[in-house]
Amino acid sequence: MPLILKLNGLFNTFGASSSVIIRVLTEDGCVVNQVVRENQVIVVVGETGSGKTTQLTQYLHEDVYTKGAIIGCTQPRRVAAMSVAKRVSEEMETDLGDKVGYAIRFEDVTSPNTVIKYMTDGVLLRETLKDADLDKYRYAPSDSSQYFIFFGIFCTLDLFNLMDDGTHERSLSTDVLFGILKKVVSRRRDFKLIVTSATLNAEKFSNFFGSVPIFHIPGRTFPVNILYSQTPCEDYVEAAVKQALTIHLTSPPGDILIFMTGQDEIEASCYALAERIQQLVSSSSRAVPELSILPIYSQLPADLQAKIFQPAAAGARKCIVATNIAETSLTVDGILYVIDSGYGKMKVYNPRMGMDALQVFPVSRAAADQRAGRAGRTGPGTCYRLYTESAYLNEMLPNPVPEIQRTNLGNVVLLLKSLRVDNLLDFDFMDPPPQENILNSMYQLWVLGALNNVGGLTEIGWRMVEFPLDPPLAKMLLMGDRLRCTDEVLTIVSMLSVPSVFFRPKDRAEESDAAREKFFVPESDHLTLLNVYQQWRVNQYRGDWCNDHFLHVKGLRKAREVRSQLLDILKTLQIPLVSCGMDWDVVRKAVCSAYFHNAARLKGVGEYVNCRNGTPCHLHPSSALYGLGYTPDHVVYHELVLTTKEYMQCATAKLHNSSVCLVHPSVTFLREFERREREREREKERGR
Repeated sequence: MPLILKLNGLFNTFGASSSVIIRVLTEDGCVVNQVVRENQVIVVVGETGSGKTTQLTQYLHEDVYTKGAIIGCTQPRRVAAMSVAKRVSEEMETDLGDKVGYAIRFEDVTSPNTVIKYMTDGVLLRETLKDADLDKYRYAPSDSSQYFIFFGIFCTLDLFNLMDDGTHERSLSTDVLFGILKKVVSRRRDFKLIVTSATLNAEKFSNFFGSVPIFHIPGRTFPVNILYSQTPCEDYVEAAVKQALTIHLTSPPGDILIFMTGQDEIEASCYALAERIQQLVSSSSRAVPELSILPIYSQLPADLQAKIFQPAAAGARKCIVATNIAETSLTVDGILYVIDSGYGKMKVYNPRMGMDALQVFPVSRAAADQRAGRAGRTGPGTCYRLYTESAYLNEMLPNPVPEIQRTNLGNVVLLLKSLRVDNLLDFDFMDPPPQENILNSMYQLWVLGALNNVGGLTEIGWRMVEFPLDPPLAKMLLMGDRLRCTDEVLTIVSMLSVPSVFFRPKDRAEESDAAREKFFVPESDHLTLLNVYQQWRVNQYRGDWCNDHFLHVKGLRKAREVRSQLLDILKTLQIPLVSCGMDWDVVRKAVCSAYFHNAARLKGVGEYVNCRNGTPCHLHPSSALYGLGYTPDHVVYHELVLTTKEYMQCATAKLHNSSVCLVHPSVTFLREFERREREREREKERGR
């Protein structure tokens, strides 16, 4: 019998009590299936390792819920969807892609036989475009004598989501799915929804769906002893290095995991650790145990990332220095010691400046708890927190700020408009985004020609919806069709849809910079990306060629896959693949047509300002435009990112004989409107 606990104050779907029932689910699949039969929506809380992702779907499948239907399970990121699907297919003794498959952006490994489908939340979100009620997740039981007869759809939403090298949190797509699935639940009584979470914030999810029951699955973790810093830490990189050395020299066997915010801190920590170990070896009279120092971050080549999973040599200890990617997405056996800096990086969007800022923030308490849990996967462990207990209790947020409240919503607005959501401010968000973000995103879509003057989708907007891309990239593809250069624009869009393909190891920075400069196309980073891909294609897509030129072969291969998928969409839309040959000025016109809202004019020596809002911006030192010998008067850029300065990412100089990025009617109108508004404000000030 499962343990039943009651918490007062919430209503449950059984109707027998005014309290939400929180049950502890055992490993017995019968209990799980009974719970699903009795409730249309449930929230399942399970610690990492409890089996909520791999076992829950199998329990439902074994209870014949999937005759003629699919169990869909969303995953936080691509690697999680692929790895979990692979594991479940092995447990069910079936080929990956047969009964168990996965779908991620630009890749679908499923078949007509698939009954358990793992996917990213973005994939499920796009499925709602063509199937608003998700009817394909339907079950018609053949045994009408069953106790509970229904047409079943089972869709588990795993809320323990991660950004690229970000903290575990609800993603933008997940928050939109909440609102959409809530409507599906109300329309279809045969729809079964299981919301799973590894956090303790389950009541919020329960309330959103109408105070549905919450069920708890015990985890399989070991106890973790948490030790806090006695005083605030001024330099957490230095403190982490010292703590790691102390553990290595004085503590029992067990690997170490250090959490840092990004690549620079990771490389600095690894260098300091290696240097001090070497000093100890040369100065100490006693033997110093070997310490294998391994970095892990998203831009690290795959072969170097794989080293963290390899066992250490006999008598050696591994010390892994990682970003937030190691909180949940990567599980490394043998970790018994965790050193938590207490910080992580988060991308925050400023709608007034139209800029993303990658900023360092204190992590939430939920993230800190997840980090500590990494030490208890294979045995009792210890977590050293480089911050005080008071900071943990009083200064850290309980949960991360949802992505939907701190990001550009252009994609979301476009998708909701295609779903006939007329008033976005009335859409049922769990955590409504700032109104300013919504209005700014609508403005961006309007100037791109995707929205008309009353906020409805235009013909261009409907075509843009077909592409799983950010709106400017989709517009660039459509402009490539108009300007007869779809082949080249398709390649550029594909390269912009994957992380940077340039690899710059710290110990070979000058050599890698020289290799990168060989690909530079004067006046355009976009054309530089095109040149890289074309040179790779000329060299038969070889991996050794990539290594010789400091390029991520994994990133280029992904760009090739993306290109293939986008080409299929172009064919569906009957857009021909046309090359402009070496007339790359036409390609620059297509780029400017899609990014004229990100146009900047030269203000001073090396400094630009955005033509629309006056935001200062600078060319990045890695840009092909940086070392031209002269500075173009006007440029357009892919995005603006704040690091040490406001840097333009991927810039292209405006053609000398074209003013496409400055004369768009909407931009001209708005600049004149804003000028008049400023004059009115000045007149009011003078009148006072």
